[in-house]
This record gives sequence, C-alpha cells and structure tokens, in this order.
Amino acid sequence: MDDYKQRFALTVAETGALFFAEDLVLKDGRPTPYFVNTAMFKTGRLGLEMGMFFAGMMASRGLVGQTDVILGPSYKGSAIALAAAIALWQEHHVDMAFDYDRKEAKTHGEASRGKSIFVNEALFDGCRIFVVDDVATSMGTKLELLEKIDAEGRRRGMSFDVTGIGIGMDREQTTAVYDQEGQVVLGQRGENAIRDFVQKTGVPVYPVAGIREVVEFLYEEKVPVMIRGKRVPMDVNTKETFDTYLETYGTCG
Repeated sequence: MDDYKQRFALTVAETGALFFAEDLVLKDGRPTPYFVNTAMFKTGRLGLEMGMFFAGMMASRGLVGQTDVILGPSYKGSAIALAAAIALWQEHHVDMAFDYDRKEAKTHGEASRGKSIFVNEALFDGCRIFVVDDVATSMGTKLELLEKIDAEGRRRGMSFDVTGIGIGMDREQTTAVYDQEGQVVLGQRGENAIRDFVQKTGVPVYPVAGIREVVEFLYEEKVPVMIRGKRVPMDVNTKETFDTYLETYGTCG
C-alpha cells in the first residue's frame, strides 16, 4: 500500500471521516454499515493533508506532467483543487493552476463582456484538465462538469482535454436497483457507475484509495476507528459486516 494511501487511511480514521454505525442510509435509500464524510477535513492542516493525498496520487500515477489545470466542481471539489495545487508546489515543486465552477454564471465585473462559469478563468486553448472531487456515486456531478467544460470551450472557441478525474474514496459500490414504484430493491447489485462513466466518456477515474484497501489496512493494523460512537480498533463483527455488505452491493472489478 502506497505511503500516501496509508496516510489517507490513518487520517480518515483520526478525523472520524470514516465511521461505522447502525441504521445508516445512503441517499439512494440503501442501508450501509459505514459512511465517509470528507467534510471532517475542516482545518488548515487537514485541508492541506487532503491536497497532499491527491498530489501523491497524481505523482504516483504520472499525472502531474499530463496536467495544466486542476479543476474542482463546487463546492467541496473547489477546496480540494486549491489544496492539491498548494500540495503540488510544496511537495513536488510544481506550480499548477487551479479553477472551479460557479453555480451560476457571473455577468458583472471582469465577466461583464461575457458570461463566465469558471471563477479563475485558468483554462486556455489546448489545456489539459484534471478534475478532483471528494467522492463518486452516480457520477452525475462529473458529467455535468464535463458539459460545462464543453460549453466553455464552445463559447471561447477553444479546445480542452480532460485527462482524468481524481476522487478521494472509492466506495467500490454499484448503483441502486429500483422497482416499478420507484422503491429501492434491497439485496440487488446495480451497475458499476464509474466503469460506465469511463466507457461513456473515455475519461479515466483515479481514486486516492478504495474502501476495501483502507478498511483492510485499518483492521490489520488495529487502528482506532469511530464505531458506534466510540473510537476503538475494528472488531471481527464490524469487519465481517463490512465484507458481507460489499459482497452484496460492491463492484466486481
């Protein structure tokens, strides 16, 4: 396990960003034994740590030399883009531009002569863009951002190349299955949203770490994790519940 992945695992445990509890429910209606909340990276130190995890991932995969601009979708992605750019300078001496999108186009001030959807206007003709965000579930937010990038290119008469998308934690989980009444069907595995996204767009997705390797590392190293409100090393029952959950809803590679 790469050093940056180990540090990532230790930090999600330390902050409580990764926690296990009963009666947790995902947005899609399915139960889950654990949750990952990157909003726990809410101090200057932890924000920089998050940036270092992304910078480490980019460096280890050879992505730094293939990127001109780091782009984060608002809101959480914008903080990650800034942190990753700072970490690349601090850790790798690479001074890279970053940008993020607005929820609505600005039409005053510097944007008076044209509607601008990107805050820093860091994109330039032919630039290579690496998108960063905290998690990936349905990949809908990422598709929306790709559409904004395409629209910006058409507006400015420019061509942009999205070389990849980096996410913090890959839940390694399929999408939900619903019945004719729109109710979630428990116990059924849906589609691999990330794989389908890559096949549809041709844009690869790079996680800082996958949930399986993070949980396995924390379990083997007996690192204290938030479990039912207490910070304790992961017990056998919690690990078995996690493994069974991914056997039911997890991706198969």
